[in-house]
Amino acid sequence: MFAPTSTYATLAIVAALNLTCAAALAHGDDHRHSATTPLATPQSPANARAEALYEQIFMENVMANPISQAYLGIKQDQDQWDDLSEQRYLQDLTRNKRHLATLQQLDPDRLSGQTALSYQLLTQQLKDDIDDYRWRHYTYPVNQMYGYQSTTPSFLINRHPIDNTDDAKAYIQRLNGMERRFAQVVDQLEIRRQKGIIAPKFVFEYVLDDSRNILTGSPFDDSGQESILWQDFNNKLDALNLAPSQHDALMAQASSALTGPVRRGYQQLIAKVQQLQQQASTDDGAWKFPDGQAFYAHALKQTTSTGMSADEIHQLGLAEVARIHAEMRSIQKQVGFNGSLQQFFAFMRTDPGFYLSNDAQGKQAYLQQAEDYLDAMQARLDSVFGIKPKAALEVRQVEAFREKSAGKAFYQQPSPDGSRPGYFYANLHQMADMPTYQLEALAFHEGIPGHHMQIAIAQELQALPKFRRFGSYTAYIEGWGLYSEYLPKEMGFYQDPYSDFGRLAMELWRACRLVVDTGIHDQRWTRQQAIDYLADNTPNPQGDVVKAIERYIVMPSQATAYKIGMLKILQLRSDAQQQLGDKFDLRGFHDVILANGPVPLNVLQQQVQAWVKNQAS
Repeated sequence: MFAPTSTYATLAIVAALNLTCAAALAHGDDHRHSATTPLATPQSPANARAEALYEQIFMENVMANPISQAYLGIKQDQDQWDDLSEQRYLQDLTRNKRHLATLQQLDPDRLSGQTALSYQLLTQQLKDDIDDYRWRHYTYPVNQMYGYQSTTPSFLINRHPIDNTDDAKAYIQRLNGMERRFAQVVDQLEIRRQKGIIAPKFVFEYVLDDSRNILTGSPFDDSGQESILWQDFNNKLDALNLAPSQHDALMAQASSALTGPVRRGYQQLIAKVQQLQQQASTDDGAWKFPDGQAFYAHALKQTTSTGMSADEIHQLGLAEVARIHAEMRSIQKQVGFNGSLQQFFAFMRTDPGFYLSNDAQGKQAYLQQAEDYLDAMQARLDSVFGIKPKAALEVRQVEAFREKSAGKAFYQQPSPDGSRPGYFYANLHQMADMPTYQLEALAFHEGIPGHHMQIAIAQELQALPKFRRFGSYTAYIEGWGLYSEYLPKEMGFYQDPYSDFGRLAMELWRACRLVVDTGIHDQRWTRQQAIDYLADNTPNPQGDVVKAIERYIVMPSQATAYKIGMLKILQLRSDAQQQLGDKFDLRGFHDVILANGPVPLNVLQQQVQAWVKNQAS
């Protein structure tokens, strides 16, 4: 899912980064290089000056954000939260302008290799950041996908380690800082309300549910259960084996912070959300915003890194849906199912053979099956990849406190120091929404050769500047994830025709996204229209459909990245095969895709074309 680059992307993707939809952090010293892995660029004086400036710009941005520091394993401000005020927006804009002016003092004609490419990328990134200041309020600070009500506790649980008493005290200070943090969230909600930017009505019940879940259990009540933050702090503190007096003192401070600032912070947020809930409408698309059409066109450009219009994307989606339906009919014939494609969809939704039990045993079986698929893929990577990640990967179930609102599955990047692996999270709240015939493709997308592989490799490319290793271009990242569902088919996976149908169902899902995202935000479709289209054209269960449409509503344009990115990678591969003939090497192609870290699609094309030229010579 989802380190951002532009203001709109920053708000949408950094928030998603807090939840972990797709961005990148991993680290390692022992790197596996192929011939295409970028090695250290010869350090001419011009290159050396530029690389030093890239590092300075990146670290200045990181040190201005305590949460970014945490993702990089830096503990300097680990007792603080990011500033969410209007003043901070202006400070960011001023810093970006200053960075761009400094960068433009370099002479790009004197730069070479990766340093020249980095100059191109950073210049465009800073320009986007500056341009996007206009759209800084065009997000929903609280929503069911990456709202502060859930990402704040999730960050403490997943990103704030307690390795010593200083870490524990910093955790407590962050608890104490949550009242101010949510006061700033409330301020941002009010600014948006005055501009007419209020989340659709359906969003608010999710937010209220998440918020109340945090305040449930000890030390907030006498229910006999432990609240999620109390449990997290307690478990982390117990691992230190402190003297009882020191342990008890820290627990008392945490309890005071939870029942004081944390409770008050959530209570003020709940009150504001309840107020907005009464004012919210059922208009769901970005078209309802002031200058909504211009905003959505801008969002599509940022997400896809193309100039495609909403209508062009919509028509592409319709064509892809028709193509995939035809392939599904072939599988329907293969398994001997008599009836229409819609009837086959209904069979796939309802046959109990495709769903595990909604209990601990069924959920554990699902996680184990995902691990088995990933282990099988791991054993085959050498046949199609020369460059591979060092960071480990684990499969996890989404935590109970956020499983009702969280997405179906997502990836959380490893820690930079290698102490924590990457996580493939599966949301097993309702097993009826998680058919096993889609699990193979889902594991490949979130794990290997998908997000974990691409993101970990990017972070391990230490010859690249940090802004590229920790960067994010959605069409590239999600396009690779979807391509990673397709590639295993060529490798001999999906032997079960129903699992192959699941692969197609996942691709169909992304094709439908092109239709419904543009339908909602450009063509003024209602939430129900979008739900009906997705339900009629995919085999996914109703709960899956509803949750997906609600996601697309609160994240305009993000869902279009997958299919557009995948199609670009396939196009580049096809072009390279045609030009190189017998000289085409799939391992080399994959390595050049991965060896430069995340890049816009036009830059990806340039890199592949350069590789083809080199291979042909």
